[in-house]
Amino acid sequence: MLMRTDPFRELDRLAQQMMGPGTWSRPSAMPMDAYREGDEYVVAFDLPGVSPEAIDIDVERNMLTVKAERRPAAKSDSVQMELSERPLGVFSRQLVLADTLDTERIEADYDAGVLTLRIPIAERAKPRKIAIGAGSDRKEISG
Repeated sequence: MLMRTDPFRELDRLAQQMMGPGTWSRPSAMPMDAYREGDEYVVAFDLPGVSPEAIDIDVERNMLTVKAERRPAAKSDSVQMELSERPLGVFSRQLVLADTLDTERIEADYDAGVLTLRIPIAERAKPRKIAIGAGSDRKEISG
């Protein structure tokens, strides 16, 4: 049998048990990091143990929705569970994306339990130089 020494983990586990696993109508949150890297925003979600087929990514207008489901592993009748801390169920996260991001060119990769979305900054939002025209084509209006 495994022993733990962190009392706060036990409180977290009890709170999770009382709330129950996430469902499609009441999903649990998933941890994420978001940062800017050059001309794109990167959002990384922790989804260990989730099959790539169980991940759903949608963008509607400026709302990005990521849903995933972690199902229990198939076990034989001879397996007796001693400790179960990894949460199962449905996980979801919604982000409002700025108008300056190009939602048509989002790229998604899933590696080692981390879903990484790369969202490019729209060309119209990038800084640009404005050319100044010469004053030789001026016309004067007389009344």
